[in-house]
Amino acid sequence: MPLDQNIATGARTATRTRKTKETDITVTLNVDGTGQADVQTGIGFLDHMLEGFAKHSLMDLHVRAKGDLHIDGHHTTEDVGIVMGLAFAEAIGDAGGIVRFGHAYIPMDETLSRASVDVSMRPYLIWKVHFTRDKLGEVDTELFKEWFHAFAMNGGLTLHVENIYGENNHHIVESCFKALARSLKMAVAIDPRLGGASPSTKGSLGS
Repeated sequence: MPLDQNIATGARTATRTRKTKETDITVTLNVDGTGQADVQTGIGFLDHMLEGFAKHSLMDLHVRAKGDLHIDGHHTTEDVGIVMGLAFAEAIGDAGGIVRFGHAYIPMDETLSRASVDVSMRPYLIWKVHFTRDKLGEVDTELFKEWFHAFAMNGGLTLHVENIYGENNHHIVESCFKALARSLKMAVAIDPRLGGASPSTKGSLGS
């Protein structure tokens, strides 16, 4: 059963679509899922990263993307980040009752990366990640920053991602996606002591 037909009633979910001359993308995101993933972007390595994101965030993720891959992967990678961010922001709504902040350190063999996130509705990205290869699979490594930037900007996230050390480029980028996933898992959890109130002294996020 497709994930968008298998989402529990009342869960924080959203479906967003973006269609341009360059891409045609639909994303369904269930924040309160179990980590199911059904991802087809046409870019194998990106699919692998997004499947890991779903697994470790416990969000259910359904992605269908068609893009101008005969040119390169830039538009598809960036636009998937845009649409995932939009779906996340819609699913979270006013973010009432959430923990709001999250962080994670992820080791992968010789590599260690961390992510810190504030579901603030004031988007910002700090990206301290460097690669020694131009490509992983068919993806230009410079495009991973584009995905994280697009996701943060459209998801309303203040997001800091840093590779602390590492040698294997696959491990570096995968640990960054997993660190994002685990930090979001923490941040979107409901704190019952808030009673659904905004996790901000201003009374609402993004102010």
